[in-house]
Amino acid sequence: MGITEKVSQIAGQVQDGVKNSSKSLAGLTLKILTSFLFSLTLALIAQEMMAFGTLMFVFLMIVIAGSLFRLLANWSLWSVVIFDLFLVLIALLLRMYILVAP
Repeated sequence: MGITEKVSQIAGQVQDGVKNSSKSLAGLTLKILTSFLFSLTLALIAQEMMAFGTLMFVFLMIVIAGSLFRLLANWSLWSVVIFDLFLVLIALLLRMYILVAP
């Protein structure tokens, strides 16, 4: 095994490492963003329904985001994307209900 083969092997390992790292970073970012937006939505709904203050709003948002992030921790990237699409569908249905309701 010559030096060029070893350098080629090391370059391939570095490339695989960068690919895996970028995939995991994208998945982590998507999971954090999903849990933040979902918890923000639910906390806003709860605040409007129960009329509580800012401290309770922040607490509820942190609790919901933490529990959802814990749920999403073992999911793959595509599972989170499908979950996000499902949440967008529900949001569009709620928007349609709000616009049509008298």
